Amino acid sequence: MFDIVWIALAFALGLGARQIGLPPLVGYLVGGFVLHAFGAREDVLVEELAHIGITLLLFTIGLKLKLKSLAQPHVWGTAALHMVAMLAIVVPLLLAIGDLGLPLLVGADLGAALLLTFALSFSSTVFAVKVLEEKGEMGALYGTIAIGILIIQDLAAVLFLAFSAGKIPTLWAVFLLLLIPARRLLLWLLSRVGHGELLLLFGLILALGTSQLFDLVGMKGDLGALLIGVMIAQHPKASELSKSLLDLKDLFLVGFFLSIGLQGLPSPVMILFALGLLLVLPFKWVLYQQLMLWFGLRGRTAFLGGLTLTNYSEFGLIVVAVGVENGWLDPQWLAVMALALAFSFIAASPAVSRSHVWYEVLSRWLRLLERRRRLPEEAEIDPGDANAMVVGMGRIGCGAYDELAHARGLRPVGVDADPDTITRHQQQGRYVVQGSATDADFWQRLHLDDGHMRLVLLAMPRVSENLFAAEHLLKEGFTGTIGAIAKYPDDEQALRAAGVQLVFNLYAEAGAGFAQHVCAGQQ
Repeated sequence: MFDIVWIALAFALGLGARQIGLPPLVGYLVGGFVLHAFGAREDVLVEELAHIGITLLLFTIGLKLKLKSLAQPHVWGTAALHMVAMLAIVVPLLLAIGDLGLPLLVGADLGAALLLTFALSFSSTVFAVKVLEEKGEMGALYGTIAIGILIIQDLAAVLFLAFSAGKIPTLWAVFLLLLIPARRLLLWLLSRVGHGELLLLFGLILALGTSQLFDLVGMKGDLGALLIGVMIAQHPKASELSKSLLDLKDLFLVGFFLSIGLQGLPSPVMILFALGLLLVLPFKWVLYQQLMLWFGLRGRTAFLGGLTLTNYSEFGLIVVAVGVENGWLDPQWLAVMALALAFSFIAASPAVSRSHVWYEVLSRWLRLLERRRRLPEEAEIDPGDANAMVVGMGRIGCGAYDELAHARGLRPVGVDADPDTITRHQQQGRYVVQGSATDADFWQRLHLDDGHMRLVLLAMPRVSENLFAAEHLLKEGFTGTIGAIAKYPDDEQALRAAGVQLVFNLYAEAGAGFAQHVCAGQQ
């Protein structure tokens, strides 16, 4: 009964956190503190939920692991140099604070300072993914770079977890090599499980089964979950499996965040230390931004990518938990890190939600910091002799492109932010360039002032994206025709008010098109 009460409390506080614009996990942490205040202690159910949540988290990270994207210097270089710089600057700072006699750091040795800084150097994958999904910018260049940096950091955390366990593999561990030839069988099964509950069940068996298999032979189970995810990451269904597990993983992670709060109530000193750790966040942001600029990214990409990563991480919390479990850190640091994580989300949420507005204000200054050498993805965009443009090359945009090219005799160019989508269309013979329609600089780099472009179709799924693109098209002096898709009548009104001449209501027009198609078939 009490377990149900705990979960209900986590739901209520998680809902409250979401209502004020914060990730629900902030509410879960608070729920753990509240339960501890009323005498509750961690039990078997919460512990098991926490274990499954972390295992699924690592499995989904493995599913997203694309070595090609991680091998780019501006991804792994930024992640590695950021961590090195954090260690070089924050470790001496923590040791100096300890020498001043401040609580929690008195007598702290180099090992403890290194471990704490290592934990503070991580940024939150959960927070970044949620923010990018809500803004519809997972495929934007800054979004893909931020996710790549997070995966590199997560891999570093996983390696730490694997070696910190202090386990010596048994002789049976050599049989784990049989997973390599078994990969073909796993891929064959993944192709045949369909798209529903069997796909979800197959993912659970892979993640939890491999984790237990690694545990049985004396190796860290979480490492097994990550590796099996990597082994099937290239399968076409890997992305679908990752998405299907996303909500389930978040559900089980409730147990982990509750268990952190159940460790004990924070004292005033812990709260002050957690607030003090917020002073490190501006340094993290500036460091991310400067490193991205140094690798040849534009000011906007560096600004938005750095801001998305300016927070503390659930993986940092896991690292601290391992340090406490092994006796390397004072147990009080677990509560401090949990509070710092929650405070960083509270501070970052309003900043990230207004990131585009902030960039508009700082854009002139940021452009001065850009290097002349640019990455190919950040170069000037030349639409060539195209006289029509389709922005957003999903299913609707793809259909619009083919109609313009084959039935209307126009020379269209497609625009999309996702490199994989662009590659697929280019292989099919379409002329598609990379660009984010919510990037103000994109429209300045596009050069539509030569008079060739007569028609622009905005086919992005979110009306906010289409509104942004329409406003910046007109701002750059485009005088041709603008068309856009909409789903609801109020969206149509907003688009027309922004200067869009032709609005296509997907639901209304789909019904009319369906009826025309059927009637034509009867004649």
